[in-house]
Amino acid sequence: MAPRTKRCVPRAGQQRARFPLQPIQCEAQADQAMKAKLWWVWLELVCTSLWGADVLIVADEFPAMRVLARQLQAAAGLSSELVTQTNLPAQLSGFKAVVVYVHGRLHAQVERALVDYTRAGGKLIPLHHSISSGKRTNQLWFPFLGVRLPEGGLAQGGYTWIEPVSVEFVCLAPDHFIMTNRVVYPQRIAYRRGDGTESEEWLPGFGLQNSEVYLNHTFTAPRTVLLGLKYTDAQTGRVYMQDRAGWVRPAGKGWIIYFQPGHSAADFENPAYAQILVNAVLFRP
Repeated sequence: MAPRTKRCVPRAGQQRARFPLQPIQCEAQADQAMKAKLWWVWLELVCTSLWGADVLIVADEFPAMRVLARQLQAAAGLSSELVTQTNLPAQLSGFKAVVVYVHGRLHAQVERALVDYTRAGGKLIPLHHSISSGKRTNQLWFPFLGVRLPEGGLAQGGYTWIEPVSVEFVCLAPDHFIMTNRVVYPQRIAYRRGDGTESEEWLPGFGLQNSEVYLNHTFTAPRTVLLGLKYTDAQTGRVYMQDRAGWVRPAGKGWIIYFQPGHSAADFENPAYAQILVNAVLFRP
């Protein structure tokens, strides 16, 4: 095989000359950059295997969760391990938090492991479609979370999902660590608590485009509500305001922290929402 030659690119606007040029980029430099990048990836994998990740992310859709993992690392130095349900670790107790981002049904053994982990003192963070119709057949999940998804159409109060939509979210717990620590809300949104029955307030919040909204989650147990949603139906013009887009509740010795946003990777790139999720992992009751 012929030896590899070093090929350099002249500066923009320069003509080829007979004298040596100062290159702005060489194949050798690109090779060095790639080697450095691979070295850091290798180092992260070694550190994770030796000391274990801080956060376990159980998912069946990974692009959005890779964004979340990067946010956790950049904002708080938290390492993450991403797994499918079939690769769930045998022991969960060593993780600071377990994030669940599963669209379909939870495997029975995974469901049981998540419940046991939380009740023993763990922090469970189900996101977005971790509360959705795909879990209706799970025996433990909804009773454990303290939620119900009513049957029937939207007009009759039934659970409904709509996408793609523009939807706004407001902070309903201005004194709570999860909703305030380093969170910068880009706007103030007119909102009425009590599912639109109370007087209007202008609350800090953020908006998402090309996202998805879940309407008519029903609580079956007490909790602290953190986030409300505001959505205007494009067909009917009806405005929905529901105090159910984010909440925290104790479960045994542990805690459950749910947030509804998360339809795509773009949702997790929103700075306010990303910091809220970082705070959820850092939260110490």
